Amino acid sequence: MSKSKRLMELMMTVNRMRKFTVKELADQFGVSTRTMLRDLQELSELGVPLYSEVGPHGGYQVLRERILPPIAFSEEEAVAMFFASHALRHYLSLPFETESSAALQKFYNYMPGDVRDRIDQMKNRVDFLTHTRKQKLLFLDTLLDAAVTQQVVAIQYETKRGLSDRNIQPVGIYAINGFWYCPAYCFLRGDFRLFRCDRMKSAVVREDVKPLDHRHIHLGNWRAQGAEQIEYMLIVAELTREGVQRAEAELWPFPHIELRADGSGRLLHEVPANDVDYFAHYFLGLGTEATVVEPQSVIDRMKAILADISAKYNGSLTDS
Repeated sequence: MSKSKRLMELMMTVNRMRKFTVKELADQFGVSTRTMLRDLQELSELGVPLYSEVGPHGGYQVLRERILPPIAFSEEEAVAMFFASHALRHYLSLPFETESSAALQKFYNYMPGDVRDRIDQMKNRVDFLTHTRKQKLLFLDTLLDAAVTQQVVAIQYETKRGLSDRNIQPVGIYAINGFWYCPAYCFLRGDFRLFRCDRMKSAVVREDVKPLDHRHIHLGNWRAQGAEQIEYMLIVAELTREGVQRAEAELWPFPHIELRADGSGRLLHEVPANDVDYFAHYFLGLGTEATVVEPQSVIDRMKAILADISAKYNGSLTDS
C-alpha cells in the first residue's frame, strides 16, 4: 500500500475508532510501530486533532473536533457547494459563524486554479439577497445546541412592557427577512411561543431545570402543539399582483393565496388572534396593494392607526 493511500485510510480509521494505541494501528496496517508513529505525526501536521495519553491505559484519541476524510466533488458540485455557503454572508449573525467562514475559505483555497477563476467570474453574476440587520446576535449557537440536546435556556427578553425573565426550551431557530426567530416552549406561559432572537439580552443554559420530552417537536409541527389553547382568526385580503409577491416573500408560514390569471389574488391566512396589531401594521405597510376584507378586528385597528397618523400630521401642519 502506498504511503498516500495509507494516510488517507488511516485518517478514516482514527476518525472511526476515536481511541487507539500505536500498536493496534501498526498491526492493522501491517507496518512497524515506528512507521505508524511517523504516520500519526504527519496526520497531526495535516490538522487531525490527535491527543496522546501516557501510562498503562494510555494511547491516542481524536479530540471532539474531528477531521472528516476527503470527499471527491465534481466541478459542478464544488461550485454549487461554494455558492450555497457564500449566500449566507448577507446575514450579520449565523450559528457556527466562525466555522462556516473558515470552511468556505478552505474550500475555495483547495480548488484547482481554473475552478477558482470560474467562481470569481460568477461572484458578480449571481447572488442571494436578504435583508441585512445591523444588530449582532450572540446566542444563536446556544439556542440551536439547546434545541438539539433538549435543554432549558434562561433568557432575558425585551417586550413592549420591559424586560422579562423566562425559562424556555427551544424547538429550533430560523431566519426570515433578515430576522432570526426561535420557537420555544415557555415555562412561564406553559405553552409554545415565538421569540425574536434580537430581543434576547442574555441566554444561559439551565442545568438545574429538567427539560420536557420534546424530541418529536420540530420547526415543521411546533405551531400545532398548543393549537387547542390558542384562538385563531382567519385573515381574508384582496391583493394586487405586487401585493401577492410581497405576501409570498414576507409572510410565514407560507400563506394560502388564491391566484388569478392577472397575478392578483385573494389571501386566506389563519393566524393567532392576539396578532391583530401586527397584521394591522403589516397591511398598512402594503398600502394600496392590499385590501383587508376580514376580520373586523384588524380593519378597526387599521382605522385607529390611520386616525393617529392623521392627527399627528394634521397637528404638525397646524403648528407650522
